[in-house]
Amino acid sequence: MSLLRSTAVFGSLTLVSRLLGLARDVVIAAIFGSSASTDAFFVAFKIPNFMRRLFAEGAFSQAFVPVLGEYKKTRSVSELRGLVSRAAGTLAVILLVLTVIAVAAADYVVLLFAPGFAADPETFALARDMLRITFPYLLFISLVACAQGVLNTHGIFGPPAFAPVLLNLTMIASAWWWAPLFPEPIMALALAVLIAGVLQLLLMLPWLRSVGMLTLPRWGWRDSGVRRVLRLMVPGIFGSSVAQINLLVDTILASFLITGSISWLYYSDRLVEFPLGVFGVALGTVILPRLSGEHATSAPERFSRTLDWALRWGVLIATPAAVGLAVMAGPILTTLFHYGAFTEADARAASLSLIAYAVGLHGFIMVKVLSPGFFARQDMKTPVKYAAFSMLCNMVLSTGAVLTLRETGVGHAALALATGVAATVNAGLLLRGLRSRGVYVPEVGWRRLFGQVVMATSVMAVTLLWLVPGLEYWFDLSLPGRLLVLSCWLLLAVLLYVGTLWLTGLRPRHLQESPAN
Repeated sequence: MSLLRSTAVFGSLTLVSRLLGLARDVVIAAIFGSSASTDAFFVAFKIPNFMRRLFAEGAFSQAFVPVLGEYKKTRSVSELRGLVSRAAGTLAVILLVLTVIAVAAADYVVLLFAPGFAADPETFALARDMLRITFPYLLFISLVACAQGVLNTHGIFGPPAFAPVLLNLTMIASAWWWAPLFPEPIMALALAVLIAGVLQLLLMLPWLRSVGMLTLPRWGWRDSGVRRVLRLMVPGIFGSSVAQINLLVDTILASFLITGSISWLYYSDRLVEFPLGVFGVALGTVILPRLSGEHATSAPERFSRTLDWALRWGVLIATPAAVGLAVMAGPILTTLFHYGAFTEADARAASLSLIAYAVGLHGFIMVKVLSPGFFARQDMKTPVKYAAFSMLCNMVLSTGAVLTLRETGVGHAALALATGVAATVNAGLLLRGLRSRGVYVPEVGWRRLFGQVVMATSVMAVTLLWLVPGLEYWFDLSLPGRLLVLSCWLLLAVLLYVGTLWLTGLRPRHLQESPAN
């Protein structure tokens, strides 16, 4: 399957998941609003979610897929099955121990991730109780990530991309139907997270069987392949997940800001995650197995061309997405969330952090695309150095923002901006590192592509800024009216962007994979 087709499959199914994720957040916002209880849930959900991205989709996947790809190219099927069995078993045991510790020490975990909750005993207790339900989700979803690595190495990208749909459907059902049955309604969301983890793992099993890789997990600490994965994971835990660490820093510092700050950051982050997941994660996920195979077979020219292809698509998508989110932040948030307990003030506040996050969207996406260039070569140490500097930038900027803007209504937006700046710094360092090592050599045509993208994005942005009405207009519309009007504006934006690209001479053939691939 070609890179473009694989990316389209992964991205389209991720799009379905993201749309349902937005529907999930609309339901949560309408039923629970921005309150102390939602702040508590978002912390309890973010902790295992953060660990998932750190261990499962982050360090483990980035370390496991290159080793798995090498085994698939150079070893027998039985050796490949053995690696899968022992890697899954070792990962499961480690995370089971971690889960037991986290559940037993939930008080301290909440204090670590949201120290500001210590001043509110009720919110703190609610977050602790929900964390004890949500944290085991990490174990199940990490095994899903292991299955995803196996399936991706075999060229199957659909089921792993579809799996998050189950999480969103389960959470929507819990908010609508289960919540009224609980003494504390928001506890239903915590239970839904755990159930969804089990469902996603069950979804993977038939597909693993179809590629002959459904095998019982076994403890394999001393296995040479597992040890290689674990050695690569240690620096990868930090290097591949710096964006998540920066977002976590936002949550910790936001707990010291005015009530609602965590929720505003959550809703705006969810919208930034939309293009990041559909395009950035899709590109990174699809090219990693390809890059790993090209490195294993000593094909540096094809390796560089694969990276170049992904970077071109990253620029082509990230630029209009970032500008569009910034320009349309208010209308989008109002259309999606301004119902029930989510007020006009919430919409205005969340739009500020969405604009700030949009500034860093290029960085977020490029990190996803560039990092596989190191991971596929089993070089985890270099990204760690870049990530350390990036995280230091974020901490300095974010701490300064909280100290100076703590009592204002814009502190959360400053936190989002700091995270975006840090991601951009990280992406720049990754690109420079690949180029200085001769791993990536840009193909011809970049200057022309930049000019075309800037021109098309400018036409789109100026038109939207000039014609789109202010927030008061959107507040007065009904739900059907908002959806219809927003859809029309977004469709116009896409037509303007694509049409201008066409007029400037960009054609689909210019974005196809190189024949050398």
